[in-house]
Amino acid sequence: MKLVINIPCYNEEKTLSTVLAEIPKKISGIKTIEIQIVDDGSTDRTSEIAAAHGCKIISHKKNLGLGRAFKSGVEAALESGADIFVNTDADNQYPSSYIPDLITPVMTGSADIAIGNRVPWKVEYFSPLKKILQWFGNLVVRNLIGTDIPDTVSGFRAYSRESLLRLNVTTKFSYVLDTIVQAVKMDLAVSSIPIPTNPPTRKSRLFKNIFQHMWKSGTSLVRLLIIYRPFHFFGVLAIATFIPALAIAIRFLIFFFLGIGKGHVQSLLFAVVLVIISGLFLVSGILAFLIGMNRKLSEEILYYEKKRFFSGNYFTGTLSPSKVRKSRQ
Repeated sequence: MKLVINIPCYNEEKTLSTVLAEIPKKISGIKTIEIQIVDDGSTDRTSEIAAAHGCKIISHKKNLGLGRAFKSGVEAALESGADIFVNTDADNQYPSSYIPDLITPVMTGSADIAIGNRVPWKVEYFSPLKKILQWFGNLVVRNLIGTDIPDTVSGFRAYSRESLLRLNVTTKFSYVLDTIVQAVKMDLAVSSIPIPTNPPTRKSRLFKNIFQHMWKSGTSLVRLLIIYRPFHFFGVLAIATFIPALAIAIRFLIFFFLGIGKGHVQSLLFAVVLVIISGLFLVSGILAFLIGMNRKLSEEILYYEKKRFFSGNYFTGTLSPSKVRKSRQ
């Protein structure tokens, strides 16, 4: 069984050596451990340090974002024949010594994806505000997407090969919400294990502060809800506009039967506008739902195409998947 440990990097020369040194050299049940670095346009010695440690290096000419770096890592791992894929951060937030525990549910077949649970609302390095926001954010995400995973934004994850073939990264910002929403909708088994966290070594490069993180995560979640739960999303908007329209219409009728309705015609017009908007939301939900059905068929086709592509049987010629990708660029 082959394990590929993926580390997206952007100017991580200060911490990369520490992260690499802690990665286990042998794991029971794993025949081959391969460490790959996705250098996302670094301008420091990141690639040099990775090469000195014997890591496989995937390079981006410019910084494309964590989502794209993760996608490049997944493609390289599938091409190299990975059975299990672990993603961790280069800032040493996640203790690499927990990789054997993280991959156990995937190795035993009890989970397609395993996520390291930091219990963020208890992390001593987080400020009280960050703990509250992390707890609230995770609660919202869990209820919206229908999962019991406690730490939905943890980047310390293990994936089976089958789950990698099923999932499709669609964002540059971060893959964590993208992949967990898809996993839930595709009925993939997701589990979590408790892990500690190391003290922070630097500020996050994904966002400037917790509020920017909330905004980016929130907009990403809304986008994913529109894609994967369109009827629910637009249905809520339709109800939210229809109820006040109904209340305003009833209010007008009361005034009308009391003989004082002439002074409230504008209320009736406003109610009509809200009903029209509500109807548009409902129609949008129906159309998005129908498009979603087509998306599911497309995802199934893409799954089989990727399965053939990364098995090496996609082409009868001599081009490997990596050479084919380069020829398309």
